[in-house]
Amino acid sequence: MCKPILIIFLLAFCSPATAQILPERERAQLMEEIQQDKFDNLLPKLMDRAEIDMWLVIAREYNEDPVLRTMLPPTWLNARRRTILVFYRNEEQDTLERLAVARYDVGNNIRSAWNPEKQPEQWEALIEIIKDRNPDKIGLNYSEMDGIADGLVKTDYDKFMEALPQEFHSKIVSAENLAVSWIETRTEMEMEIYPELVQITKDIIQEAFSDKVITPGKTSTEDVVWWLRQKVTDLGLETWFHPTVSIQRDEEALKDHVSAFSSAKEKKVIMPGDLIHCDFGISYLGLNTDCQQMAYVLKAGESEAPEFLSKAFKKGNQLQNILTDNFKTGKTGNKILLESLGQAKSSDLKPMIYTHPLGLYGHSSGTTIGMWDSQEGVPGRGDYPLHENTVYAIELNTSVFLEEWDQEVRIMLEEAGFWGPQGFRYVNGRQNELLLISDN
Repeated sequence: MCKPILIIFLLAFCSPATAQILPERERAQLMEEIQQDKFDNLLPKLMDRAEIDMWLVIAREYNEDPVLRTMLPPTWLNARRRTILVFYRNEEQDTLERLAVARYDVGNNIRSAWNPEKQPEQWEALIEIIKDRNPDKIGLNYSEMDGIADGLVKTDYDKFMEALPQEFHSKIVSAENLAVSWIETRTEMEMEIYPELVQITKDIIQEAFSDKVITPGKTSTEDVVWWLRQKVTDLGLETWFHPTVSIQRDEEALKDHVSAFSSAKEKKVIMPGDLIHCDFGISYLGLNTDCQQMAYVLKAGESEAPEFLSKAFKKGNQLQNILTDNFKTGKTGNKILLESLGQAKSSDLKPMIYTHPLGLYGHSSGTTIGMWDSQEGVPGRGDYPLHENTVYAIELNTSVFLEEWDQEVRIMLEEAGFWGPQGFRYVNGRQNELLLISDN
């Protein structure tokens, strides 16, 4: 059943999405409801799957563990002093204690379990909790594979291990799989709102790629980039990366991949006949989007894109289909990558796949399906298996030779996709044809 604030949120989107951003107070209420649902209904299952009955998440103010950041209430913008969270799972009794070795409750979902007047030493208070519960495994956030799961800093690790009695040292394990699954797994509540975040993102792109923003012969790619940044700010949102806008055109050779993926984009004036690409995403309600779309600038007398460009664009959709058809629970990102590349090449495509997890972070935790400079597989992160209820930025490109331009173009696309019990679906559709920009 939908929570009250979630109902308000969903009703708001009966109108155009970009006009219906929630006020800050309502955002905070919704985010806290989502957190409570995840603590109540998701975390116990994840701890059982990881076979960890005690999870410690430790960080200090302004140096937050990336996992801890996703657990702080929306009224806490940072940790306070040293914040220690303890999650203790008793599977037999089907209980999950959520404790904070901190001076006060961490929002409404994690209660304080430390009284400094009775026990002045914070580390000793933590040790008392551990002794009382005597867990089988104590998970700490350290990981070679995933940076988000590697948030425990050396100072806190050393102090904790110094305070921990020797008999518990053998119980310390990496919480890597638990941390990754916490970050990667999307709940029903999150998936109720995710399509609207994607719609907001696409609405902004469609406005950016229109004659409201672009005047061919005058507007530069840099102008559109900063329009995107300003639009996000004006809507009361944030973006997790600086957008890019690039051009491909007749008589200009296709750049190599190092140049194409460099942050140093050329500042070009947009002209009729240009093929335009953008990479853009927003952060809202604790989630992130990542979207790449393409547009064509109509020449005088044109009402649609040339057929040869439309056909080239469809090859990008074809590569998307090949990739997502290879999704299967338990299959690693590297296996999905190699199978997809092989099938695409046998279909006479020139593919490149660099699909990544998406959700609480833009480049999030979970299986990685290639990187633009690692098309043979990604050690570590690419060896992690695909799990259900996860979202990915289906990011890829295919190069297509155009006889009309006597050169290649690169069709670059990125869409949010969900993998769940019913298989794959796009979070909110995908681009199936080029956007059109009129020549005023």
